[in-house]
Amino acid sequence: MSKTSLLMKKVSIALTSGLAVGALAGCSSQSADRPEKPKNDDCRDWDFDDDEGVWVCDDSSSHYYHSYYHGGIFYPTRTALNGSKSYKSYKSSSSFSGHTSSSSKSGFGKGSSGGFGG
Repeated sequence: MSKTSLLMKKVSIALTSGLAVGALAGCSSQSADRPEKPKNDDCRDWDFDDDEGVWVCDDSSSHYYHSYYHGGIFYPTRTALNGSKSYKSYKSSSSFSGHTSSSSKSGFGKGSSGGFGG
């Protein structure tokens, strides 16, 4: 292997490692901002909804499966959650852990504008 090939291989490994570490660091800081996972016996499996900033029951054996959980209450639909005064207050506060309307329009999988064919 030539010196140039060896150097390119080392640079490639360093870049890949840096990207992996950066991605992991981003995940940990994001989860640190989330509200604490609920300790509720009615659901044993939780997923965090990044758009709404709340936990969602992912326990298919639970009566609350796919329900949003905020402030100690299960909401069966996103509409019901968004209609809650408590949730509206949380969503407009600085402690809101979800995406804001401006940030939810960017990133992978969020559509595109401009560019070729746009």
